[in-house]
Amino acid sequence: FCRVDPYGFERPEDFDYASYEAFFSRYLVVLTRRAIKWSKLLKGNNSIQKSLKVKRYIRKGIPNEHRALVWMIVSGAQANMEQNPGYYHRLLEGEKNAKLLEAIKTDMNRTFPDNVKFRKTADPCLQHALYNVLVAYGHHNKSVGYCQGMNFIAGYLILITKNEEESFWLLDALIGRILPDYYSPAMLGLKTDQEVLGELVKMKVPAVAELMERHGVMWTLVVSRWFICLFIDILPVETVLRIWDCLFYEGSKIIFRVALTLIKQNQAFILEATNFPDICDKFKQITKGTFVTECHTFMQKIFTDPGSLSMATINKLRETCREKLLSQG
Repeated sequence: FCRVDPYGFERPEDFDYASYEAFFSRYLVVLTRRAIKWSKLLKGNNSIQKSLKVKRYIRKGIPNEHRALVWMIVSGAQANMEQNPGYYHRLLEGEKNAKLLEAIKTDMNRTFPDNVKFRKTADPCLQHALYNVLVAYGHHNKSVGYCQGMNFIAGYLILITKNEEESFWLLDALIGRILPDYYSPAMLGLKTDQEVLGELVKMKVPAVAELMERHGVMWTLVVSRWFICLFIDILPVETVLRIWDCLFYEGSKIIFRVALTLIKQNQAFILEATNFPDICDKFKQITKGTFVTECHTFMQKIFTDPGSLSMATINKLRETCREKLLSQG
């Protein structure tokens, strides 16, 4: 058995190889079939127009060999990169903010200690690329600078694109456009979206919302890492990548779909909790096990389980939740 997965992550001591092998041999068949369809779609000209067909394809998963390219195109990162040739390198060569560099350096060794490609001993060691991407981004988006969580996202992007400049533009697509205000110093967008999730749970899984309220558990305690890390280190790698496929194409509502599916599927289990620490523990447990490992079935569920979820609904909830937060200020 391989202790290290294809992305360089070491598997935990209690990793269930048997059920993973069983799942992966089935999933491989799906991947092979998808790869053939994607090759036809991209026909070597490396461009895609948004369409229902492309959306359907993306929901069924982008094969790894096309993933970086498709993310770049559908997120708008490719267009931005082409319109700003040399920009990334100019950022790295320009004047630097010493405080920013210090903050980024501090987080280097904390980023994926369980990934062999990010170790100092690795060749090439991806820490260098990660450092560059974060430094460039901090100087490009001064209102955000650097905040914890961004290192994990940039690290994942580097693992997939194997390219600093592409990772930089994808990070910009996520932080600048796809995720509303998650990483600004006040993190208002992040706090808002956690409240929005709470409202959606009230609508769609009321018993769980009631349990949380009864025990005084704030949503931010159990889901903030889901939002900040976009499920990195929370769900299995393969599953996270499938979520990101949809996130780059369909935007931030995918995060709510995933969160609601986790909560809805595990409603009975969560409701067994009888106190505060118990609830927190249940929320840790629902992100493990076969349900989340079987990424193909899981992704089908996120589009059916939560029922309809329009961007209009989310935006309306965002408005009311943001106002509430600001008035508490």
